[in-house]
Amino acid sequence: MIQMYHVDLRYAGGAYGLRDISLTLERGEFAFLTGSSGAGKTSLLRLLFGAEQPSAGQILVAGRNITRIRAAQVPALRRQIGVIFQDFKLLPERTVFENVAIALEIAGTAKREIRTRVWSLLKRLGLGHRIDHRPRTLSGGEQQRVAIARAIAKRPDVLLCDEPTGALDSKTGITVLEALSQVNAEFGTTTVVITHNAVI
Repeated sequence: MIQMYHVDLRYAGGAYGLRDISLTLERGEFAFLTGSSGAGKTSLLRLLFGAEQPSAGQILVAGRNITRIRAAQVPALRRQIGVIFQDFKLLPERTVFENVAIALEIAGTAKREIRTRVWSLLKRLGLGHRIDHRPRTLSGGEQQRVAIARAIAKRPDVLLCDEPTGALDSKTGITVLEALSQVNAEFGTTTVVITHNAVI
C-alpha cells in the first residue's frame, strides 16, 4: 500500500530533510514512526500525500507512483488518503456534523449517504451527543476525534496521522489511539502514526 525506494528530500540550501529512506507497508498495517523533533517525520508524511516532491527516489501510495503523477492527478490521489493534523484544522464556525460532512460533500457524495455515514461515524467515536456543537465547545480529545471522523468519512485506503496525541493529556491520547486502532481493524485502513514519543 505504501512503498518508498531510496527517497531523498533535499532543500534549496543543500541540507537534507530525509536521506535514502526505503520502507514498505502492506494493506491494513498499523505503523508508528517515531523520532525526535526535526527528524523529518512530518516531511515524510507530506511526501506521502503529495504536498512535497522528493529530490530522489520513488514513492508509491495505493498503487500510484506519486513522483510521476501530474499535478491534475493529485486530488484523485488525496481522495484515497485521510490526513489527521496535530492542530485538528477544524472549521470553527461549522458544527461537528458539518466539519465531518464537508469531506464527503467535496467528493460529491449524495446527501442521504452523507447523513447516514456521518451520524454512524460520530456515534462510533462517542460524539453523537456533540453533533450540533461548534469545535470551540469541545475538549481537545473530542476535537481530535472529530478530525479522525472527517479523515475516515471518505473511507480512505491510507490514513496518515501527524502527532495526533501531541497536544493531549495521556488519558485522552490513549482514547484517540484506541479510535485509530478501531478504524484500522474495522476498515483495513493502512495507518501511519508519527510521534516524537518512543513509548505511547
